[in-house]
Amino acid sequence: MNTLEKVKCLIIGSGPAGYTAAIYASRANLNPVLYEGIQPGGQLTQTTDIENFPGYPDGINGMAMMEDFRKQAARFGADIRAGIATKADLSASPYKITIDGEKVIETETLIIATGATAKYLGLADEKKYAGMGVSACATCDGFFYRKKTVAVVGGGDTACEEALYLATLAKQVYLIVRKPFLRASKIMQEKVFNTPNITVLFEHNAVGLFGDNGVEGAHLVRRKGEPDEAAVDIDIDGFFLAIGHSPNTEVFKEWLATDSSGYLVTENGTPRTAIPGVFAAGDVADPVYRQAITAAASGCKAAIEAERYLLNK
Repeated sequence: MNTLEKVKCLIIGSGPAGYTAAIYASRANLNPVLYEGIQPGGQLTQTTDIENFPGYPDGINGMAMMEDFRKQAARFGADIRAGIATKADLSASPYKITIDGEKVIETETLIIATGATAKYLGLADEKKYAGMGVSACATCDGFFYRKKTVAVVGGGDTACEEALYLATLAKQVYLIVRKPFLRASKIMQEKVFNTPNITVLFEHNAVGLFGDNGVEGAHLVRRKGEPDEAAVDIDIDGFFLAIGHSPNTEVFKEWLATDSSGYLVTENGTPRTAIPGVFAAGDVADPVYRQAITAAASGCKAAIEAERYLLNK
């Protein structure tokens, strides 16, 4: 039998957005309950050093930074729990969220901060070299590859943007493209082709990585699966995935609008969704910036919106 608990503010997710929302909601006496989800601390816990978050002049390990966020939320009284949202009923207020298939939380306000998951090729080497040369965020990690050689996988606008950004830092950038053309917009294609230190490898697939103390190279094949498939190795120091992200919205899709890529739609740059009292913060509603600092800022906004919503009820 399902147990029922009633709360004023429920936060689902525990990256920078979820924890920041918990800090602000706690200080506003909303007594928030936060469920950490499938990956406590979010994507940042898979990042080694973070150097672009204000307040950490010497940089900080991603796991340590999320632990700091968590401690700060707990200090102000946030009730932080392990658990995953498995079902949602947003048909009427108070909203009902089922945790781990059994416990039902009835909440007056809901902050969704479930984040997004970077898409990977599915190679065993991607896990082997996680944090040791494999990254899904050039803006986060590009700085570590100054004057080095890197590869970017993908053929869309995001891949081209990542390659162009990395080209300002790295000595050489390989853009590994599965198809014989780029899917990116014409202007992005022109920029890539006009950047001298970007080499586009059309009709190539990465099938493995190698290196003793981190990534030192990639195994590629040309025209995978065809009789004239040719193997080639390239020497690289970093391997960047730019084949998209999957927002973690499955539980809420029945009730909330999403864009063509599955990100939750919010009103005019606010965390407000179309359902009063339901807010979306962080990467789950941000296909553009996807940074720790922007996620934290949107978590702050969501908590302030939740407080105002409750005051005006």
